[in-house]
Amino acid sequence: MDARAPQTDNTIFVDLDGTLIRSDLLWETLFLALRQRPQILYRLPRWLAAGKARLKAELAAAVDFDAALLPYREDVVAQLRQARAEGRRIVLATGANEKLAHAVADHLGVFDAVMASDATINLTAERKLDRIMSECGEGRFDYLGNSHEDICLLDKADEATVVAPDRAADRWQKRSGAHRIDEDGGWLRPAIKALRPHQWMKNLLIFVPMALSQEFFNLQMLAGAILAFVSFSLAASAVYIGNDLVDLTADRKHKSKRHRPFASGALPIPTGLKLAAGLLVTSLAIAWILPEHFLAVLGIYLVTTTAYSLFIKRMLLIDVLVLAGLYTLRIIAGSEASGVEASFWLLAFSLFFFLSLALVKRFTELQDFGSGAHRSKTGRGYVDADLETLAQAGLASGFASVLVLALYVDSAEVRRQFTEPYLAWALCPLVLYIIVRIWILARRDEMHEDPVVFILRDWRSQLMIGLGAIMFLAAAYV
Repeated sequence: MDARAPQTDNTIFVDLDGTLIRSDLLWETLFLALRQRPQILYRLPRWLAAGKARLKAELAAAVDFDAALLPYREDVVAQLRQARAEGRRIVLATGANEKLAHAVADHLGVFDAVMASDATINLTAERKLDRIMSECGEGRFDYLGNSHEDICLLDKADEATVVAPDRAADRWQKRSGAHRIDEDGGWLRPAIKALRPHQWMKNLLIFVPMALSQEFFNLQMLAGAILAFVSFSLAASAVYIGNDLVDLTADRKHKSKRHRPFASGALPIPTGLKLAAGLLVTSLAIAWILPEHFLAVLGIYLVTTTAYSLFIKRMLLIDVLVLAGLYTLRIIAGSEASGVEASFWLLAFSLFFFLSLALVKRFTELQDFGSGAHRSKTGRGYVDADLETLAQAGLASGFASVLVLALYVDSAEVRRQFTEPYLAWALCPLVLYIIVRIWILARRDEMHEDPVVFILRDWRSQLMIGLGAIMFLAAAYV
């Protein structure tokens, strides 16, 4: 990395998108509008038809924008502060809308002036160059940029600095030998992180109907369940990417979520969109070869999760009920893919059990925000006064799931299906242990933000699950 400050008295012009920040304000405001005012997005085609400058202006006017939350490049900011201390004149010259550019300039406090797009002029490439040269003249300015649109400016600058360049700017920098600032570590690792592959473990619920039917060696059922698992996992990753893009602002306020690939700027938004589209197409292609009812269940899952990302997650109690329903939907998907009917007992147990875990998730999120948490801060429908209610409702729901399990163990269905049904009674205290322990840890503020992931990583919970599987097999085959 070469972070040397220019050695002349030329005015320093600094690009914003991709240079000063690890993101693009057009995409940022688009997803911010999708979160804050989704009802206006039907106007997008009209705005776009009027030109990119008009689109940027309308989106900037539509959103509540907080420049302090943007993912700034610290090395660039440090270089600018040093230049400022040396008395250099610094101008923010950007294609972003002027409202957003002035907010960034006010936040950082290192710029003497701002050049930005307005409702009629998209100040990029040659238009930006003409504006700068009319003020300074050719070769009388220094410039920091990052993309192919900046090459014409980098060519004319006295001293050029290329920041985390795209391919075209990278080739130009290697030919010219210009200064370079690299903060990005590549896209592959952040892309894998954005997929959240650890969350795919939730889709193991797809195998539950087949396991309870004891058809462990039915290859057709097993193949259907495996394909359904892959399809649901890819679809879930596409949804996670969409959710992260809509939640950029909220994630940046969170102590751990601010490190997510899109919130931190480690992964560009356009790359995420392409990745999500590829995952979704592949998921639907796999679903197409499975029974048609599975495709319908997957469609319900995608519609519900999209609605959850856009507005349901901010609806008091509706959000946790939907979360519990989405877990149960995975079991229904497994039932359709493998051809095994999911029993009433299984669906009832799943609904109460996962409602308890969904309430744990909200409890821990609210706990992280601390006292004084309110809806505008949390991005959810809860305030700090709701902590006790969430805990009580979560424990009650967990106990209800154990009650359903106990009634199932005592049912005629179990007596008919299992050779030693009394052994299945051990499942009740095992599930009770998992639920109560999770809530104890949540109250101690020692719980992972996603309790399902916690269960899958916690050796004590894994031990309980293992013992439960042994008792289930013993009840069925002893």
